[in-house]
Amino acid sequence: MSYLALLRGINVGGNAVLPMKELSAIFTGCGASDVRTYIQSGNVVFNASDAAEVVSAVTKEIARVYGYPGRIVTRSAAELAAAYKGNPFAAAGAPIEMLYVYFLADKPDASTVKSLDAGRSPGDSFVVKAREIYLHLPNGMARTKLTNAYFDAKLKTVSTARNWRTVGKLLEMVRKAN
Repeated sequence: MSYLALLRGINVGGNAVLPMKELSAIFTGCGASDVRTYIQSGNVVFNASDAAEVVSAVTKEIARVYGYPGRIVTRSAAELAAAYKGNPFAAAGAPIEMLYVYFLADKPDASTVKSLDAGRSPGDSFVVKAREIYLHLPNGMARTKLTNAYFDAKLKTVSTARNWRTVGKLLEMVRKAN
C-alpha cells in the first residue's frame, strides 16, 4: 500500500539538514519500498505493509544519525485524496497560491478546536477538518500568525504545512504508486 510521509522542519532555513537521497535510503533501510521524494522539504512517498512500523523506525534512525527528532505525519493514498478533495477554500475558487494545509499527526478534540482564535491573523482564514487545517493566506505564509507553533500548542499535536501546489503533486505521486 502507498503512503505519504511528511517530515516537519527539515531543510528549512539551513536547520535540520537532511538530504533527500539520505532520507530515501533511511526509509528503504527501515523496510519501505518504492521510495520517492519530492523537493527538499521532507516529502516521501513509499510503499509498505505496515506504515506505522516503518515511520517509527525512520523516526528513531533520524534521531540516532542526525540528533534531532524526526517528526513525521503520514497519510495513506485514500486519506491524502480525501484531504485534497476536502479543501473548502479550493472549492470556493480561492487562488491556489494563497492555499496551504497543515497536516496533523492526530485528530484534535472538539474543545481544542473551539479554543482556536479565528481573528488571530487578520485577513487570513482557516478551517479544521479531521486531521487537516486548511488555510487561505492572502498575505502569504511568511506573514501569518497561524503557525505550526500556535496550532501545535493549541491542538496538542504535531503539524506540518504544505502549499497547495505541493499537495497536488504529492497526490499525483501517491496515485501513481498504487
